[in-house]
Amino acid sequence: MKQLLGQRIKFLFFGGKGGVGKTVVAAATALYLAEAAGEKTLLASFNPVHSLSSVFGQDLSGGVVKEVAGARNLWAVEVQYDDIVERYKTRITTLLREMLKMAELSVDIKPLVDIATTNPAFHEAAAFDKMMDVVLKEGANFDRVVFDMAAVANAVRLIGLSKLYGAWLQRTIKMRMETLSLKEQLSFRKEKVKEEIEKDPVLHELQDLYQRYMKVRAVLTDPAATRFVFVTIPTVLSISVVQRFIEMVKAYEIPFGGVVVNMVIPREEAERDATGFLKSKYDEQQKNLELVRRSFAPHILASVRLFPEDIVGLERLRQFMKELVS
Repeated sequence: MKQLLGQRIKFLFFGGKGGVGKTVVAAATALYLAEAAGEKTLLASFNPVHSLSSVFGQDLSGGVVKEVAGARNLWAVEVQYDDIVERYKTRITTLLREMLKMAELSVDIKPLVDIATTNPAFHEAAAFDKMMDVVLKEGANFDRVVFDMAAVANAVRLIGLSKLYGAWLQRTIKMRMETLSLKEQLSFRKEKVKEEIEKDPVLHELQDLYQRYMKVRAVLTDPAATRFVFVTIPTVLSISVVQRFIEMVKAYEIPFGGVVVNMVIPREEAERDATGFLKSKYDEQQKNLELVRRSFAPHILASVRLFPEDIVGLERLRQFMKELVS
């Protein structure tokens, strides 16, 4: 882990199956970069089920960047999905209204907006739009940005939009330009129409989005700037999920950063357990850890023991951080 962090990769994404401790790993990594490495660090949660506030034991909600009290050089933001979806819905409504206005069609756009915004991919598109803001705007203000992502399927779909979003924008821009060209050809006052076309707000909005997308896409696919790290625990299900999604991340051309193995039962703890329960779980984990080695070596970044208590608050995070980055 220390070797990866020493490469000064600016954008680090952490994902994994639910319940494997990816928020704690992301938080401890951000804390290490901020305090041990002395770098100005932002921890951004794109997990709809936020837990940064719980992990740090302080209120980090509200969708705005807040300084983490008690930690040096560390800021955090819990992205509010409801807010970004509503803003994205407003943007889509404006675009549809402008497009129909040019076509001189009197149509109630509410059903069209409802169809567009209830699409399963709409939330990911809205979240990707916010991610572009974090990368382009907040990224300029920080040395490092650590992302705590949603459960792995949602996270990969969201990251995957970095490839699909551009294709959709290109097609939409082309359609808009063809529509404007047709209007000019059919118009008697071509000069006036041409002037209107040059100021077309829809085309300008789409082109602005595409320029932002191109910048973000370049960052997300650059191994010197971005890595996606998976967190797993020694269970067959969690390991198989990571195996499957590593290939998906690579297919989207997102640089793979490695795997952190969390919640490993220490042998001495298992041997001390008089009930035999912990020893049984330990033996099972040892078999699965062999599967971890076969599946992910040499990409295993760290192996962190199972702590007897929840990782809540800065002091416990610092204890976790020492094992994560040792």
